[in-house]
Amino acid sequence: MSVGKQHAHCPYHLGAIASHKGITRRFAVHSFARSRTRSRLDLVTRLILNADDFGLTTGVNRSIVELHRAGALTSATLMATAASFTEAAAQSAALKTLGTGCHVVLVDGFPALPASEIPTLAPGGSLRPTLGGFVRDLFLGRIREAEIEHEAVAQIRRLQQSGVQVTHLDTHKHTHMFPRVLRPLLRAALQCGVHAVRNPFEPEWALAATPGAPFVRRMEVRALRTQQKTFRRLVREAGLATPDGAIGVLATGTLDATTLRSLLRALPSGDQVWELVCHPGYTDAELDRVRTRLRASRNTEHAALLEVIPGAAKIELIHFGHLHPAL
Repeated sequence: MSVGKQHAHCPYHLGAIASHKGITRRFAVHSFARSRTRSRLDLVTRLILNADDFGLTTGVNRSIVELHRAGALTSATLMATAASFTEAAAQSAALKTLGTGCHVVLVDGFPALPASEIPTLAPGGSLRPTLGGFVRDLFLGRIREAEIEHEAVAQIRRLQQSGVQVTHLDTHKHTHMFPRVLRPLLRAALQCGVHAVRNPFEPEWALAATPGAPFVRRMEVRALRTQQKTFRRLVREAGLATPDGAIGVLATGTLDATTLRSLLRALPSGDQVWELVCHPGYTDAELDRVRTRLRASRNTEHAALLEVIPGAAKIELIHFGHLHPAL
C-alpha cells in the first residue's frame, strides 16, 4: 500500500469537535494506513459525515450549522449557484471546524458560467433538468468534457473567492461516477488546488444494512458499481484522496434513526474511512419552492443525526480536509 504524507491535524473523535487534541494519521489514496503505534485492538473506523445541498435554502443551512455544533456533522458540500449560497459561504467561513466542499451541479440546477460558454452542457440556456437526460446525452457524446471542466472550475472558484477553503468535490446526483464527468472534474480539482473527491460507490455491506429502500433504487445502486474500478484508477492516477466508499446513498430519502444505527453497526473495523452521505434540513416555504424530491425526509435525517451520532462508540469523525493524497 502506498502511504501519504504524515498529517498532524485534528480529527473529531466520538463527536467531540472542539476539545479533541491533534493526533498523527497517515493516509493513502483509498484508505488510511495503519499507524505503527496503534494496536489492532485500538483501531476504530473513521467516518466523514457530509451533508449535501449546503446553500439550497436557509432552512438547510440552519440544519447543517446546528448539526455541526452538536457534533453530529463534520462536513458539507456547498452549491455555488443556489439561492442561499451567500449565507452558507459566510457560515462556512465562521465555522473553522466544518469541512466544506463544492457540490458541483451539472444537472437539475443553474450554471455559474453564461450558457453561451457551455452550449452542450446548458443547451437552450439551462442545465438539463433530469439525470436520465444528462446521462443519455453524455454517452451519446453530446456534452463536451471541456465544458464540464470549465463549469466545475467556475463553481469551485466562486466558493474560494467567497472565503471558503474547499476541502473536496462531489457532484449533484453523483454524476462523477461516470468517467466522462470524472475526468474533467479531476482536472478542475487539480487546477483549483482541491485534493480530495467523494467516492460515490456504496459497498454491499451497506446496501444490506439499509432496510426499506425501494427495490428499483437498490438495483440501480448495484448496477452503477460497474463504474467503480475505473473511478479508482482515474482518482489514483490524478493523485487525489478519496474514502473507501460512501454509505447512505441507497438510503437517500429514507434515512432515519433506525437505518442510521443499522449502517453504523455494519461499519467494518480497521483502518478504513467511509463517508456518510446525508441531506438534512428544515422543511419550510422556501424549500417548497425548490425542485427537489427530498422534503419531509430532510427533517427526519436532521433528527436521526442528532439522536444517533453524538457519543457513538468506536467511530472517529473526520472531514475531507484530514485526508492526504498518496505520494
